[in-house]
Amino acid sequence: MAGYRKLGRTSSQRKALLRNQVTNLLYHGKIRTTECKAKEVKKIAEKLITIAKKECKNFEKVTVTAKVAKKDAQGKRVKEVVNGKRVTVYDEVKKEIEKDMPSRLNARRKILAYLYPVTERPANGRKVRKNTKSVDMAAKLFNEIGPKYADRNGGYTRIIKLGARKGDGAEEVILELV
Repeated sequence: MAGYRKLGRTSSQRKALLRNQVTNLLYHGKIRTTECKAKEVKKIAEKLITIAKKECKNFEKVTVTAKVAKKDAQGKRVKEVVNGKRVTVYDEVKKEIEKDMPSRLNARRKILAYLYPVTERPANGRKVRKNTKSVDMAAKLFNEIGPKYADRNGGYTRIIKLGARKGDGAEEVILELV
């Protein structure tokens, strides 16, 4: 008996489908799919959430100094002339950042190796290229989803059956985070 469902696809297609559905589940919180796909997605998503849950507090805060370009009232960079050339003026700013410990860094890499990059688009649907921003899914797992399930031992997802689909009769379900 195989350790996974083949879903009637080649291995590369199956892996892409599952990566896409796991990414959408973790980003949106729930997805609607067939029962067989949901059971496979559930296995993968719960493993990723467990990794994030174990490593969510494994970091240290470090203060660093960074150079930031000085800007005027209009938001443009301030430039001054040095040796006949126009050079941007920089200020030094102290920032406090979270530095991952080695095990959390490894967990972040495992998570990012599996999930697809997510681009958040504007709600109105216009100016898609201008107002898009990428979402750090590993950070979302560590900062939101991991602490949410810190006191829970497994069972992070729930399958709700909806019944047969009209076109082909496949059993449809909603897979959601608990």
